[in-house]
Amino acid sequence: MNKKQLQKSIKFSISIAVITFVLAAIFSVVSSSILSGVMSIIGLVIVFIIVFIGVFFDMLGIAATAADEVPFHAMAAEKVSGSRQAILIVRNADRFASFCNDVIGDISGIISGTASAIVVLQIANGFGYGDGTTFHITVSVILTSLVAALTVGGKALGKFLAINGSTRIIFIVGKIIAFLEEKLKIRVLSNK
Repeated sequence: MNKKQLQKSIKFSISIAVITFVLAAIFSVVSSSILSGVMSIIGLVIVFIIVFIGVFFDMLGIAATAADEVPFHAMAAEKVSGSRQAILIVRNADRFASFCNDVIGDISGIISGTASAIVVLQIANGFGYGDGTTFHITVSVILTSLVAALTVGGKALGKFLAINGSTRIIFIVGKIIAFLEEKLKIRVLSNK
């Protein structure tokens, strides 16, 4: 590895750390605010949605690293929408995977843990039990174990789908990004 690549990697790492800090703060505030005003059953649904987001983005990151660029060149030659974006994703698979797996995936894991703690407290309080009671601890263990099982099991399934369907997954992501960039004029990918 040369000095220029190392500097580029350090610059990317610092920028991704700053983005992670900002997104984690936003997601944490939003999820805590939403959870504090809802019933515990809706809180559970929100926790599972957060887990699903983490699993989904983990799958996208793995698909990017597993995908081959070649099929997208044929599509790009025929001007198929999303193919140019798919090529950019595959060429920048390390950065795309880092954002999907590390930023979104890890933030989702942390936020789902915090959110489950809030939901556990709501459930315990709803049944008239306080913090630290046997009921509270039991609900906490059950929900924490369920969230962990869904996260790990979901990521295992996501990895299988990502590795075996990487071209299709990245093409769909490319089409979504093309729509955002061309129709809504939202810049998602850079040619740099």
